[in-house]
Amino acid sequence: MTLKGRHDHQGHDHHHPHPHPHHDHEVDEGVYRDNHAPEIDRMRRNMLVGLGMLPLAAMVLNPVRQAWAISNEVNIREDGQYRYIRSNAIPDHATGSFPNRHNPNSIKAQSLEFRLPVNPQRTGRFIPNTHGLFGIAVNGVPFDPFTAEYWQRDRQSGWRYEAISPTLDLGLDENNAHVQPDGTYHYHGMPKGLIKSWSPEQHSIRIGFAADGFPIYALFGYHDPERPDAGVKALNSSWRVKKGVRPGGPGGSYDGTFGEDYEFVPGLGDLDEANGRETVTPEYPGGTYAYFVTESFPFIPRFLAGQSDPSFARGPGGLGPGGGPGGGPGGQRPGGGFGGPKGFPGDRPPPPPPFGRNGGRGPGG
Repeated sequence: MTLKGRHDHQGHDHHHPHPHPHHDHEVDEGVYRDNHAPEIDRMRRNMLVGLGMLPLAAMVLNPVRQAWAISNEVNIREDGQYRYIRSNAIPDHATGSFPNRHNPNSIKAQSLEFRLPVNPQRTGRFIPNTHGLFGIAVNGVPFDPFTAEYWQRDRQSGWRYEAISPTLDLGLDENNAHVQPDGTYHYHGMPKGLIKSWSPEQHSIRIGFAADGFPIYALFGYHDPERPDAGVKALNSSWRVKKGVRPGGPGGSYDGTFGEDYEFVPGLGDLDEANGRETVTPEYPGGTYAYFVTESFPFIPRFLAGQSDPSFARGPGGLGPGGGPGGGPGGQRPGGGFGGPKGFPGDRPPPPPPFGRNGGRGPGG
């Protein structure tokens, strides 16, 4: 089964003959009833202010402007065992202005290719996902919760800066996204622009797939995970900022600047250590394990309940300032393959064709 989604940006697209969006098959983006965006924006601001992150609240709710015009290209194919996703990582929504003062990189079309199981299985434990992408959105943009910035630029320090932080500005736009040095646009938090309209009265639509194959949702889930008729609520993470003072490294009070400033407290919120839970959803009425992107830490989950596919692994050396040298997520490695080892075992899609009449590259590419 092949699902194709192609979405053109506002403005004139000089790479494709069709100026309007065209869909061979609708990708799982879904649209909620009515437009509750203003109400949700107020909720988001209140949550961020409550977390002591007012400057961030002002930043993420600022209007964005269209920085370029190029088509989103994403192809999702299944063979019964695996789901294959190919994309150019160009979002299907407006972005902030890139490069900007705190992120000097321009958005460029990529050739990303990922594989994940159609019927994922839990491993029985939560696995830290510090060396790979967390997942891929239905529009083909990667989810990456981590930065490559460390205290005193020392990877061995044990103190990694958070992308969504009260003290650090990495040039994120309204979608909590920015751009890697190789031009890959990627999400560090709630991808507001991906969701065409919000409703606090409806369960989130599926917004992506994690590296282990389980679905990803955005914030809203059922009060009772086994009863869709029990109503909907904004789900809360079970992580919080630690109390006290850091024992070493940068010193000072824990305040959310570093990932190590947070601790997991079982039962504090609605979600587990991986920011997920077993639940029924609109797409899985029989139930599934599902992850949720939340407005508070961890924003995008840091653990996986299943086994990550190698196609989500980062290139040698990891990511660099602003998101990553070494090709970035899915960047082609020496020896072949996008984002993982050379090739995939078993069936896989043919190599993706060039995007656009002349390759369809974005600014700077």
